[in-house]
Amino acid sequence: MLTFPNAKLNLGLRILGKRSSDGYHELETVFLPIALTEALELTPNGDIQQDRWDQRGLAIDGDPKNNTVLRTVRMLREEYAFPWLDVTLYKKIPFGAGLGGGSADAAFALKMINERFALGLSETEMVERIAPIGADCPFFIHNKPMLATGIGEFLTPIEIPTEIKKCHIVLIKPQLSISTKEAYAQITCHPEVKGMLPRLLQAPLSQWRDLIVNDFEEPLFRCYPLLDQLKKELYEAGAFYASMTGSGSAIYAFFKEPIATAPLQQHNPDCFIWQGHML
Repeated sequence: MLTFPNAKLNLGLRILGKRSSDGYHELETVFLPIALTEALELTPNGDIQQDRWDQRGLAIDGDPKNNTVLRTVRMLREEYAFPWLDVTLYKKIPFGAGLGGGSADAAFALKMINERFALGLSETEMVERIAPIGADCPFFIHNKPMLATGIGEFLTPIEIPTEIKKCHIVLIKPQLSISTKEAYAQITCHPEVKGMLPRLLQAPLSQWRDLIVNDFEEPLFRCYPLLDQLKKELYEAGAFYASMTGSGSAIYAFFKEPIATAPLQQHNPDCFIWQGHML
């Protein structure tokens, strides 16, 4: 069984307020699936009586047992019987980037196991089961443009301008990684913008630069000037809209035509650079 989990971008990200009940922040953002993928292979391993893990490509810090894929497999085993698995992840999506790679891996693993072993879970049931694994996981069950509200748990399909679907995306991920906790510690809330993002997305693309905001940029750009520099370089290369995705540290931009990324790579040799499109 082989599948190809993809990354996501945040198109706009507004922090509306902090809930007194649990300390979580309410937000408004649009998730876009993009064609930056890695590979996940699940193979029944016979009578070994345990799941085995093999990870290749980008190195992942931490105990493999805490990987989102193995957590998802263990969660399903509490409810369903299916063969023990050899799990191989070919990691390509940078982590600590706001791209949702770990969440995608978990969601795609659930979808693959559900189909291969006929668990019979509906899309709604898969969303319910995967939500505790990670906040972005439910999006990857749907894997289409979605407006996220609440603390990210409420997902509503949203129409994206046709021009954006045809655009070329350039993504730059520097070496630095930003923890979600660090990012939220510096955030300012903007309750007055609630409900505005869907309307702003209907504005002409030439106006997006001044209208569509990621609230994490202002505080994090002060802490990490490189991020601001990368965004400016993308505009200088001809982008009509550039932004940080999620709480960083990846910066992306939309271009109407493909660009030569070699100059960006030469100027930022330690950065991961990808050019592609939406799914």
